[in-house]
Amino acid sequence: MGTQKVAVITGASKGIGAALVVAYRKLGYAVVANSRSITPSDDSMILNVAGDVADPAVGAGVIEQGLASFGRIDTLVNNAGVFVAKPFTDYTDEDYTLMTGVNLRGFFEVSKRAVGAMLAGGGGHIVNISTSLADRADSKVPSALASLTKGGLNAVTRSLAIEYATRGIRVNAVSPGVIQTPMHEADPPEFLAGLHPIGRIGEISDIVDAIIYLETATFVTGEILHVDGGQSAGH
Repeated sequence: MGTQKVAVITGASKGIGAALVVAYRKLGYAVVANSRSITPSDDSMILNVAGDVADPAVGAGVIEQGLASFGRIDTLVNNAGVFVAKPFTDYTDEDYTLMTGVNLRGFFEVSKRAVGAMLAGGGGHIVNISTSLADRADSKVPSALASLTKGGLNAVTRSLAIEYATRGIRVNAVSPGVIQTPMHEADPPEFLAGLHPIGRIGEISDIVDAIIYLETATFVTGEILHVDGGQSAGH
């Protein structure tokens, strides 16, 4: 096994995921980048793997292709996620399938294979992307399915952190507020800023910085790191 560290990032074609690819390359990592629409990279140290992580075969394939190309997996950032906010009784079967497929099934398949690779390689780090709405509901943003799925990620973050604490694998989560990404282009910025006690929308760099902190924080595991302008503390 080579000494080149390898990070896997899902949802990597835009927004936070695309910025994470750049950040991990700056740290010297090779990167396995996945999204539904991602195209090949000119950088030989970036392997782009197209596919929808809601498809069970895709999650396993991302890790297997990463191992075939780079020989090891050191970090997994489960960044792929879907957020649909609407009144509970307006959610459809399609909404449920979409959100559980990406947010839960995608996490499960990629992470299971990644943990196997990390155990074989002597350790690693998983970061899950959650939402502060899972900890502190907001009447202005009804989003029960987001809380159902992302709340599950918070719980499994702690569970896996303890399960693998003595075997060299750390598991953490970053819990963002609203971040200025293409997902929110159509939403009124004043409304979004007002959801945060700090009074502004988060930047992609705020989340990337938090993830890179966790990457280097070797004494931190099982942590749900809120990067949300104070949302989780109160309003």
